[in-house]
Amino acid sequence: MRIKTFGYFSREALISLRRNSWMVLASVGTVAVSLIIVGMSLITVMYANYVATYLESNVEIRVFLKTDVNEDNARALQDQIKSIPGVAKAEFINKDKALEDFRKDLGEQQNMIEALGGKNPLPHLYKVTTISPQDIVKVANKLQALQQTDQIKYGQGVVEKLFAITKWVRMVGLTVMVLLGLAAIFLIATTIRLTVFARRKEIQIMKILGATDWFIRWPFLMEGMILGFIGALIAVLIVDVSYAAFTDYILTELSFNIIGLNRDPRFLVSLGVALLGTGTFIGAIGSGISMRKFLRV
Repeated sequence: MRIKTFGYFSREALISLRRNSWMVLASVGTVAVSLIIVGMSLITVMYANYVATYLESNVEIRVFLKTDVNEDNARALQDQIKSIPGVAKAEFINKDKALEDFRKDLGEQQNMIEALGGKNPLPHLYKVTTISPQDIVKVANKLQALQQTDQIKYGQGVVEKLFAITKWVRMVGLTVMVLLGLAAIFLIATTIRLTVFARRKEIQIMKILGATDWFIRWPFLMEGMILGFIGALIAVLIVDVSYAAFTDYILTELSFNIIGLNRDPRFLVSLGVALLGTGTFIGAIGSGISMRKFLRV
């Protein structure tokens, strides 16, 4: 595209934007609000996944052996447990160490230990971690099948619910982002369609005189892209400022970071570029949809 031609397209796009100021504001506002929600939804989904992954990675299987299994036989199980597909680590804890840990957990309530009369009722056990969180149930079932095993504990029911919630959050977040994107495309297409309708006779004359579809289409595409870009720029400013303020409050005022909040400026830059690209793309798509009917002469 030559510079002179690009200048012509730009002037036509700006003239059209001035003529339809109210629809321009509506379109920009819709794109901005849509992308603000999209940006917030994206951050929410991302951190929901982070929290789920963090919780999943800290889930361990506790294998309690039968009380009549002596320590030598209990230790001999380690290689067998490690050979189970999906097992990453198997840590053996004998009954004396288990009682010591239990004593530490009780703190000042040592009377419970004294009530045992010097006996240790706790069994030997293994702490087993898996390569992938999805392997937990499968590995737990195989561990339960061992003859020396008495009980298996890994948060039965909780792990399955955790996977279900993560899947639900992803689906809802994706659905919201798609619906808002479609709403923005529809309004931008409506704005461009009104502009095209007002200039339909001019377009028909240009077609008769031999103008190509792309020569006619470019000013309207640029108009849509400008609308999308401005709306996205507003959304980026609001999302970035809100996110920065939120992370500063959580990390500075409350002094904790339970969800791994990212203060790296590159994260905000990446998010901003993604939203700007999405807004511009939505504008172009909206314009392209509105032009198809009027180019059929």
